[in-house]
Amino acid sequence: MTKDILISRRAVIASGIALGVSSFAPLARAAPMKVAGIHASPVENAWNSCLHKALQDAAKEGVIEYVFSEGVSGTDYPRAMREYAEQGNKLIIGEAYAVEKEARQVAADYPDTAFVLGSSGAEAGGNFGVFGTWNHDGAYLAGMLAGKMTKSNIVGSVGAIPIPEVNMLINAFAEGVRAVNPDAKHLVSFIGTFFDPPKAREAGLAQIDAGADILFGERIGTADAAKERGIKSVGSLIDYTPRYPDTVFANAMWYFRPILNAAIADVAAGKPVGKNYTLYGLMKEGGSDIVFVKGVAPADAEAAMEAKRAEIKAGTFEVPKMMDEPK
Repeated sequence: MTKDILISRRAVIASGIALGVSSFAPLARAAPMKVAGIHASPVENAWNSCLHKALQDAAKEGVIEYVFSEGVSGTDYPRAMREYAEQGNKLIIGEAYAVEKEARQVAADYPDTAFVLGSSGAEAGGNFGVFGTWNHDGAYLAGMLAGKMTKSNIVGSVGAIPIPEVNMLINAFAEGVRAVNPDAKHLVSFIGTFFDPPKAREAGLAQIDAGADILFGERIGTADAAKERGIKSVGSLIDYTPRYPDTVFANAMWYFRPILNAAIADVAAGKPVGKNYTLYGLMKEGGSDIVFVKGVAPADAEAAMEAKRAEIKAGTFEVPKMMDEPK
């Protein structure tokens, strides 16, 4: 792969370690499947880190042989897809948000390669599958805690770009706040990019200046503003609490592994991947959850949240999917 595409590429060769998950034991005994990951942002970015960790774990377990590129620009993304397909990778994982049309064209040109990409669009053909980042269940639950914790009655959310998945996440947080505190005000800012921690920090500081005393960080960097001003924050996708122990009290987690497992199983079985894998990321499927520090929110708020969490997992309550841009 040319240097202008590849900022960092590391190959992880599977060691053939037996899996603890019985459904993948046959794959571990067979030759590992060649899988490539193409990341538009550095793998340190929260969203990409979720994909990267799941892929690394699958490689360590002997399920796949994993190679990846990170920091791939939109103009180079289709070329990276083609090069990985030419190298014989059976499955390519990545994101099509900035290159929807081009990514589908590449998939059409390589019908024997499976592509499963994060996308706001629909699946295409038999070899182009899509998935969304639906950790809105955890965001709603975190909003329930935040709505009972705010003293100023103003909370804020800092997001990347107002695409449907980001909108849904921020709207879910706002709905959780509103469910327990209808009078709370919700401030929303978008930074216009998927990875710019300093810009997210500045957006968070502006919301704090406007009165917000709890921030929902859809983007990495938001918690830096909260830490700087001594207020609480909610993280998204990964657990930020170890990094911000006195600031981030709850996290709307997203685990990519169930989606990856389903895609690998389809490729291994020779089944088409031209489908939407998003639902594997729901809380009731084990693909998302809330992780929180007990004792930070009031006890009655935690109890109400846990009760709603149980309803979500049981399928008796569904968090609203609101994909319009927050107002």
